Amino acid sequence: MRVRSYLVIALISLTLIPLELSWTRIFSAEFFYTFAFLVLSLAVLGLGLGALSLRLFRSIDRPGMLGASLTLAGICALVGPILVFALSPDFSTVFSDLMTTVKIMLVVLILMSTYVFAGIGLAMLFKHNHDDMPRLYMADLLGAGVGVVAAIWAMNLFGTPAAAFLIAVPVLIAASIVTQRWVKIIPVLVALTAIALSPAADGLLELERDERAPVIYKHWDAMSKVKVYDYGGRYRGLNIDNVANSPVYPFDGDFSAIDPDSVQWGIDASYLIDQFDSCIFLSLGAGGGTDVFQALVEGATEVHAVEINQHINKMMLKGDPGGYLVVPEPDSSALDSVATDTTVGTVAEVPVDSADTAVLVDPPGPVTLAEFSGHIYSDPRVKVVTEDARAYVRRFENKFDLIYSLSSNSWAALASGAFALAENYLFTTEAFVDYWHALSDSGFMMMEHQVYVPRLTSEVMLALDRAGVDDPTQHFAVYDLPQMRRKMILLSKRPLTDSIRYYAFGPLTEERFGQIHLLYPPASDSLADNLINQIVTQGWRSVADSARIDISPVSDDRPFVAQLGLWRNLTGESMEKVIPYAEFYGFPLSRLVMLIILAVVLLIIIPANLLPYVRTGPKLKAAPWLYFFAIGVAFMAVEVILIQKYGLLIGSSLYSIATVLLTLLVASGIGSRFSNGVPDSVAFGAIVGWLLLDAFVFSELIYAVDGFTLTWRILFTGMLIFPLGFFMGMPFPKGTRRVGELIDWGFAVNGAASVLGSIVVLFIAFAWGFTVALAFGALIYAVAWLLISRRGNWQTRPPQVAEPTTTSAGESTTVSHRQWQ
Repeated sequence: MRVRSYLVIALISLTLIPLELSWTRIFSAEFFYTFAFLVLSLAVLGLGLGALSLRLFRSIDRPGMLGASLTLAGICALVGPILVFALSPDFSTVFSDLMTTVKIMLVVLILMSTYVFAGIGLAMLFKHNHDDMPRLYMADLLGAGVGVVAAIWAMNLFGTPAAAFLIAVPVLIAASIVTQRWVKIIPVLVALTAIALSPAADGLLELERDERAPVIYKHWDAMSKVKVYDYGGRYRGLNIDNVANSPVYPFDGDFSAIDPDSVQWGIDASYLIDQFDSCIFLSLGAGGGTDVFQALVEGATEVHAVEINQHINKMMLKGDPGGYLVVPEPDSSALDSVATDTTVGTVAEVPVDSADTAVLVDPPGPVTLAEFSGHIYSDPRVKVVTEDARAYVRRFENKFDLIYSLSSNSWAALASGAFALAENYLFTTEAFVDYWHALSDSGFMMMEHQVYVPRLTSEVMLALDRAGVDDPTQHFAVYDLPQMRRKMILLSKRPLTDSIRYYAFGPLTEERFGQIHLLYPPASDSLADNLINQIVTQGWRSVADSARIDISPVSDDRPFVAQLGLWRNLTGESMEKVIPYAEFYGFPLSRLVMLIILAVVLLIIIPANLLPYVRTGPKLKAAPWLYFFAIGVAFMAVEVILIQKYGLLIGSSLYSIATVLLTLLVASGIGSRFSNGVPDSVAFGAIVGWLLLDAFVFSELIYAVDGFTLTWRILFTGMLIFPLGFFMGMPFPKGTRRVGELIDWGFAVNGAASVLGSIVVLFIAFAWGFTVALAFGALIYAVAWLLISRRGNWQTRPPQVAEPTTTSAGESTTVSHRQWQ
């Protein structure tokens, strides 16, 4: 019978972790990543609240309630996201509009309900089988680990919305296992409903929005939501996560018909390409291939197209797996937002905010995206790479003549909602050192971005100084592109001449001042006070106090380049309407959201976990309460930091999350199984020691193996994490052995502390980096070690072996452990 308990627990976890992953993707893409982080961080508090309710309300603790709670968890998992989209709160007015605030509170409660009911079920199983906790906790963690892989597999195979519905099935299977007789039909019917609704999930879990053009193709997997726009049949564009856009040029594949001198590029790199007899070109974030197309037209002999999104590369290489894209009739409304430009005798219809404005030929009829773009990715000069750009660059030394980065880390990367406001490593100080080493002796790098350039300027100066460059200011220039609302850095391996600065992206004439001009060196004395020039001439520290955004350089140890907000910009006026991208203009949105979550946990959830002290019955002493609190904070703090830290080695956030979570959870499950045979001092000593090694030693190992292929980097990451995870799985069952049936309360405290830990460690990482954050995790585990070392009883009085209940006839009886197995 206990085998059934293991299976039920594993099935519950097989729903909970995938649910969090799929919901994060959906709400990040459809609303925004900050919204997803807020509501889901609060929603997962329900797991601990469900366990707490079992301790506070004894009427719940009945055998029949296990199946009921799991069935309700499945129903809420299925219905919850549908209700969220029905409410569709406007996150921008959350601080100024009472109705929006109420809606978001309802969203949190709706999503939390799944975790509350699942928490009740887990707490029941833990409480009534506490003597077998090493195996039960192993089942919990292994189920969660398998759930990570299952979630990614389901999102890639069925699509993210459909996967969100199907993920409810495991917990419903668990409900059918523990329910009796005819009642089993209820969770079975709900599971069948989830399966039946999954094909319609795209329409149910999507916001209505005004699209910039007809959408002729849509694909949504674990990496991103990709849409293809058609601009009147003459031009196409990729949209990623409803945020970032990448144009796709129509081309018939005949380069001989193109006169490069007649083509007008939005950001013209032809002069830089012409500086080399055989230019080796690297596109960081190739997207729809416009960078690649320009390089080929202008004569580059070798082009590396690096794009992290595998599905985009498949579309550009082989076409669209979903079938042919049917070109609709030109829609005048879709062309209201396009500009016309005569190139090669044809009319180019291009969105006004696109980076380039060159469309060359009339496309044939219905075509795939690969055919539409003239199969440029199949050109023998092009090497298509599906990988994180930073991880790819680190493999090369003195290789590339031109590195071209056009909004590589787009807002879509932020919208991915990867755990805990994670960033990537494209824009750190160490990244610029890597770019510098990857350039040929006379190479150039162009990096453009909408909002990061002031901070990047601080990093470029620091990076060149670290690289041993005598006068860093002579090796870069910064341009303003007013019409595109962008800024751009030009980095040169050799000192820049006035001629190169002037002609690098087309002559800097007075007539083109509104299109492009220099910020550093300033184009005129009137521009000398611009922020970029001040950073270069005075140093970032001198102007940081007056800057609207955070301009401090970020590092691989603190890679939060997008966290540009400053507390001094938090005013009543700024909170009236908070746009999703407010962080990029100095509003501390992420920190404010984290502060809200922190306040909810400290002011509501933690006091609630003290309520059992005012109830009759057995109680935890202070030491065990603090122990379960400490290991909850520490486990989640370490998990969050490891996911982000090893993104540097693995590259893709998707692979990073999968590798770290799978390894950590599976290793912890195995460790739980053997926890009884390992002394407390060995378990906690190993955790603290390994965390300190990870904080202060393993970072150097990461750089030592960064030239390995992705497979070997994933295996190496697993080797570094597995021993730590093995011992991190032991503290919870060790504590259970001391508290017995009070583990439901310990589980509740642990759940609240887990959310608190994820927030506190992010504040630490934002301020001082991952090294200090991991040291913090080691410190909290050391505190837990001291607490469990205290001898004596951890309860105010021994718990009862069996609790009285009442039969339908009013006779007193008892509930034995066997009924819960």
